[in-house]
Amino acid sequence: MRTTGVLMVALASGPALAQEAGQVNVICSVQAEWCNMIQTVFARTTGIKVNMSLKGSGEALAQLIAERANPKTDVWFGGTGDPHLQAAEQGLSLEYKSASLPQLHAWAQQQASQSGYKTVGIYSGPLGFGYNTELLAKKKLPVPKTWADLLNPAYKGEVQVANPASSGTAYTMVATLVQLMGEDKAFDYMKALHKNIGQYTRSGTGPIKAVARGETSLSISFVHDGPGEAMQGFPVATITPAEGTGAEIGSMSIIKGARNLEAAKKFYEWALTPQAQQFGAASKQFQLPSNKATPVDPRVPDFKKIKFIDYDYAKYGASAERRRLIAKWEKDVNSLPR
Repeated sequence: MRTTGVLMVALASGPALAQEAGQVNVICSVQAEWCNMIQTVFARTTGIKVNMSLKGSGEALAQLIAERANPKTDVWFGGTGDPHLQAAEQGLSLEYKSASLPQLHAWAQQQASQSGYKTVGIYSGPLGFGYNTELLAKKKLPVPKTWADLLNPAYKGEVQVANPASSGTAYTMVATLVQLMGEDKAFDYMKALHKNIGQYTRSGTGPIKAVARGETSLSISFVHDGPGEAMQGFPVATITPAEGTGAEIGSMSIIKGARNLEAAKKFYEWALTPQAQQFGAASKQFQLPSNKATPVDPRVPDFKKIKFIDYDYAKYGASAERRRLIAKWEKDVNSLPR
């Protein structure tokens, strides 16, 4: 009901304008329902036609690199912030300073400033653990409360996490552990954890979906992915590790050489408004919106109760550092027997 209500209010708030106002080509790296909602509402309220393609953030970055000489994309919306920082670093996105910046949380403004205003934070979500309450009870396994707890031999084969080469979620885990423990200890930890991993999935949301459906007991996931599964009746709960954790900053960028630049700027400004930022929760996605005036759904993780590390987004979002850490993970961790 909430989804329909928010959508109907948004549709009613703007006239059904003629489609003569132009068009905008958007790569959308959030979930399909969220993409569809913003596509519908922005088109309806502005008259600008939205041509939208859905792609994960790694795939989106690869497309932008391939199109560099002749960009077909105007705006890239959502997905983990690291690939957006890489796009900025490689000159694929346009410097654009929104008038709305002062209305955003400090972490969203920092994402903009450290990219030279070539991207901006639109939501944030903490990394943690998902667990199947029924499976843990049935197998008499404890709920893990710390990173160290995940090394419990009783969890052998019970943990899923994505592969950092294909998943921003899993790369956030690698970068978080390196910053939390120091690089040598972090890789020792990941080698030990490897013994308990049942599967490295391609997608960052794969592990918590497997937890929800009882295919595995535990996942390392963004904790905002838990409530949507629980809403569907699955026995899923989440927790953040007591030692400290990192968070993603989902981002948005205007593409350099955008063919529909004025429409792109209108979309960008609209996407930073509290009205547009409610569509995350309306589509059962519970990240913290970047505009401080956006009403926060009670299912969004309470950031005040989570211990965060001082995550260096500029360093760990840089292409060379990301490549180096992923290559090291492939060589030192993923190559080991389980």
